[in-house]
Amino acid sequence: METLIEIKQKDIDWIMIFEFAWELDETNADKTFWSLYKIIWNFEWKKIIFNLSWLKYLNSKSIGYIADIFSNIEENEWKIYITNCQEWVKDVLELVWITSIVPVADTEEEAVIAIKA
Repeated sequence: METLIEIKQKDIDWIMIFEFAWELDETNADKTFWSLYKIIWNFEWKKIIFNLSWLKYLNSKSIGYIADIFSNIEENEWKIYITNCQEWVKDVLELVWITSIVPVADTEEEAVIAIKA
Protein backbone atom coordinates (compact mmCIF):
# COMPACT_ATOMS: atom_id res chain seq x y z
CA MET A 1 0.00 0.00 0.00
CA GLU A 2 1.31 3.43 -0.97
CA THR A 3 1.93 5.91 1.84
CA LEU A 4 0.05 9.19 1.66
CA ILE A 5 1.96 12.11 0.14
CA GLU A 6 0.47 15.40 -0.94
CA ILE A 7 2.28 18.01 -2.96
CA LYS A 8 0.74 21.41 -3.57
CA GLN A 9 2.16 23.43 -6.40
CA LYS A 10 2.03 27.20 -6.80
CA ASP A 11 3.86 29.82 -8.80
CA ILE A 12 5.04 33.14 -7.37
CA ASP A 13 6.99 35.64 -9.47
CA TRP A 14 8.20 33.01 -11.98
CA ILE A 15 9.19 30.67 -9.14
CA MET A 16 7.63 27.21 -8.86
CA ILE A 17 6.96 26.19 -5.27
CA PHE A 18 6.20 22.64 -4.19
CA GLU A 19 4.82 22.18 -0.67
CA PHE A 20 5.19 18.63 0.62
CA ALA A 21 2.85 17.11 3.22
CA TRP A 22 2.86 13.73 4.95
CA GLU A 23 5.55 11.17 4.08
CA LEU A 24 8.09 10.42 1.36
CA ASP A 25 9.11 6.79 1.62
CA GLU A 26 9.86 3.68 -0.42
CA THR A 27 6.22 3.23 -1.42
CA ASN A 28 5.82 6.65 -3.06
CA ALA A 29 9.24 8.24 -3.71
CA ASP A 30 9.73 6.97 -7.27
CA LYS A 31 6.24 7.92 -8.43
CA THR A 32 6.35 11.30 -6.65
CA PHE A 33 9.71 12.39 -8.00
CA TRP A 34 9.10 11.15 -11.55
CA SER A 35 5.98 13.31 -11.56
CA LEU A 36 8.04 16.24 -10.27
CA TYR A 37 10.72 15.67 -12.92
CA LYS A 38 8.09 15.99 -15.66
CA ILE A 39 6.78 19.25 -14.22
CA ILE A 40 10.21 20.74 -13.52
CA TRP A 41 11.74 19.99 -16.92
CA ASN A 42 8.74 21.60 -18.64
CA PHE A 43 8.94 24.71 -16.43
CA GLU A 44 10.74 27.38 -18.42
CA TRP A 45 12.25 29.51 -15.64
CA LYS A 46 13.71 26.73 -13.47
CA LYS A 47 13.51 28.59 -10.18
CA ILE A 48 12.20 26.06 -7.68
CA ILE A 49 11.45 25.92 -3.96
CA PHE A 50 10.75 22.72 -2.03
CA ASN A 51 8.75 23.75 1.05
CA LEU A 52 8.98 20.84 3.49
CA SER A 53 6.90 22.41 6.28
CA TRP A 54 4.37 19.57 6.55
CA LEU A 55 6.68 16.66 5.77
CA LYS A 56 6.49 13.97 8.46
CA TYR A 57 9.03 11.49 7.03
CA LEU A 58 11.77 11.58 4.42
CA ASN A 59 13.72 8.48 3.34
CA SER A 60 17.17 8.24 1.76
CA LYS A 61 15.78 7.60 -1.73
CA SER A 62 13.89 10.91 -1.55
CA ILE A 63 17.05 12.70 -0.46
CA GLY A 64 18.82 11.17 -3.45
CA TYR A 65 16.12 12.49 -5.78
CA ILE A 66 16.46 15.99 -4.28
CA ALA A 67 20.24 15.86 -4.81
CA ASP A 68 19.74 14.69 -8.40
CA ILE A 69 17.29 17.50 -9.17
CA PHE A 70 19.73 19.99 -7.65
CA SER A 71 22.66 18.69 -9.71
CA ASN A 72 20.66 19.00 -12.93
CA ILE A 73 19.42 22.47 -12.03
CA GLU A 74 22.84 23.73 -10.91
CA GLU A 75 24.45 22.38 -14.07
CA ASN A 76 22.21 24.70 -16.11
CA GLU A 77 22.55 27.70 -13.76
CA TRP A 78 18.96 27.43 -12.55
CA LYS A 79 18.08 27.84 -8.87
CA ILE A 80 16.56 25.65 -6.16
CA TYR A 81 15.98 26.11 -2.43
CA ILE A 82 14.69 23.95 0.39
CA THR A 83 12.60 25.79 2.99
CA ASN A 84 10.52 25.44 6.11
CA CYS A 85 12.15 22.25 7.35
CA GLN A 86 11.04 20.85 10.64
CA GLU A 87 14.06 20.51 12.93
CA TRP A 88 14.37 16.73 12.51
CA VAL A 89 14.20 17.05 8.68
CA LYS A 90 16.91 19.71 8.74
CA ASP A 91 19.02 17.45 10.99
CA VAL A 92 18.69 14.55 8.52
CA LEU A 93 19.56 16.79 5.55
CA GLU A 94 22.59 18.15 7.42
CA LEU A 95 23.67 14.63 8.41
CA VAL A 96 23.85 13.55 4.76
CA TRP A 97 25.43 16.87 3.68
CA ILE A 98 22.58 17.93 1.39
CA THR A 99 22.52 21.32 3.12
CA SER A 100 26.12 21.87 2.03
CA ILE A 101 25.12 21.70 -1.64
CA VAL A 102 21.41 22.67 -1.79
CA PRO A 103 20.64 26.11 -0.35
CA VAL A 104 18.29 26.07 2.63
CA ALA A 105 16.19 29.00 3.87
CA ASP A 106 14.15 29.15 7.06
CA THR A 107 11.06 30.46 5.28
CA GLU A 108 9.54 30.40 1.84
CA GLU A 109 9.67 34.19 1.77
CA GLU A 110 13.44 34.19 2.40
CA ALA A 111 13.94 31.69 -0.43
CA VAL A 112 11.86 33.78 -2.84
CA ILE A 113 14.00 36.84 -2.04
CA ALA A 114 17.23 34.85 -2.43
CA ILE A 115 16.18 33.35 -5.76
CA LYS A 116 15.22 36.74 -7.13
CA ALA A 117 18.59 38.26 -6.15
